[in-house]
Amino acid sequence: MASIEEYLQGRSPISPSEIHRLRELVADWQILSDLSFADLILWVPIRKDAMSWPTGYIAVAHIRPTTAATVFANDVIGDEIRWGERTYLDQALSSAEIIRDTEPQPFGDLMIKEETIPVLMDEKVIAVISRHRNSDLMRQPSKLELNYREIAHELYRMVAEGNFPYKDAGSLFDPTPRVGDGLIRIDVNGTISYASPNARSAFSRMGWSNELIGYSLGDIAHQLARENVDASDESLKGRLSGRALRRVEVENPGGTIDLIVLPILAGQDRTGAIVLLNNVTELRRRERELVTKDATIREIHHRVKNNLQTVSALLRLQARRIDNPEASQALNEAVRRIASIALVHETLSGGSDASVGFDDVLDRLVSHALELTPRLNEITISRTGQLGSVDPRIATPLALVITELIYNALEHGLEDEGTELTIAIERDGQSAHVTIIDDGVGLPAGFDLTQSSNLGLQIVRTLTENELRGTLNLVSNAEETRAQLSFPLT
Repeated sequence: MASIEEYLQGRSPISPSEIHRLRELVADWQILSDLSFADLILWVPIRKDAMSWPTGYIAVAHIRPTTAATVFANDVIGDEIRWGERTYLDQALSSAEIIRDTEPQPFGDLMIKEETIPVLMDEKVIAVISRHRNSDLMRQPSKLELNYREIAHELYRMVAEGNFPYKDAGSLFDPTPRVGDGLIRIDVNGTISYASPNARSAFSRMGWSNELIGYSLGDIAHQLARENVDASDESLKGRLSGRALRRVEVENPGGTIDLIVLPILAGQDRTGAIVLLNNVTELRRRERELVTKDATIREIHHRVKNNLQTVSALLRLQARRIDNPEASQALNEAVRRIASIALVHETLSGGSDASVGFDDVLDRLVSHALELTPRLNEITISRTGQLGSVDPRIATPLALVITELIYNALEHGLEDEGTELTIAIERDGQSAHVTIIDDGVGLPAGFDLTQSSNLGLQIVRTLTENELRGTLNLVSNAEETRAQLSFPLT
């Protein structure tokens, strides 16, 4: 769907700040639609320049109520009408006043009542809202409907005075509150004058057994949350007094309620407030479970890392007590492989289990390899490219594969001739490529990876094919040897 700017391009000289104001209105006007049980259409005047009289209007936004059936089966966004076709729009634009008490007009099988509200910004009408309701549903309104309509009239007046949408609301309406989840109306003193059935139910579940009407909302919330706040803390009462735009969460053992306080203004005076509320007990419970689960998983990774380090230390101790050089070397190789796995678990224990920042792991693997290389001062290891975050599923086998390839190059490829080893990384949207290049002696004649008896290369081939679902190629020429690893990231 096109944006407001795209609809107005070449049709209106409206300024960027005015477009931003219309965006704010459209972001928050589901409340208006629900409270008035009406479809809302936002019309912007079409004119050549700021001084020209409008030639018509274009519809740039349309919202349907969640509290009633829609009037329009199809969206009207992008529709244009000429000046004079809809007199109520013309009157609202010209007078900067709300046009109410209009006569219902036939629309298909329905009788639709249309009212128009000017959208004011800096004492200028920048757009007009048309409100469309089924007049047949207005004849015998319930107490809830009467209160909703009265509140809607007050909010529409604020639109016409430039006080709605609220300035500097930021992310207060994220997520957007729903009128049907619960609504409370309070007077200028913060006393409840109306509470919807869902609002009464939400407070009842939290342990409030009295009627809400006639009580201070701040006092009720303070009593319900007394186990979770300091006895001398009066901020909860102040935030729920209705004096300012606020989002407040009240929690006790019975549940959690999210409340949004919307002051009602008449010019510069505050006449009361409405409070939209939502029972978020189950949502907060799930969030706490996720936090606990995340902490538990990190603790598991930490303990696995510690256990691996213990096993590594025991193997290292055993290797020092063995006189057989081959057996000692085999144990040291096992220590090296265990250390690679421990590095991955150490990384996971310090962050989320959703991904592993593998570049840090790789840097530490390289440092560890240099520390264990006798020719430390003669060999240079460099890295190009970044791998970024990878799935924990592939982090451990990938660390083992790269470790084996690095040590294979250091121990067999470089030997006494080579001095440089390069790790080149490339990553696209779906796969990654890691190439380890050394300038050593090269592969022996007739080398075949599938037939190699080298344990490290057998481990590499098995992990590459089975765990990484990738491919490994070893190629050599007179200048260098390349171990080319490719694998999917998903």
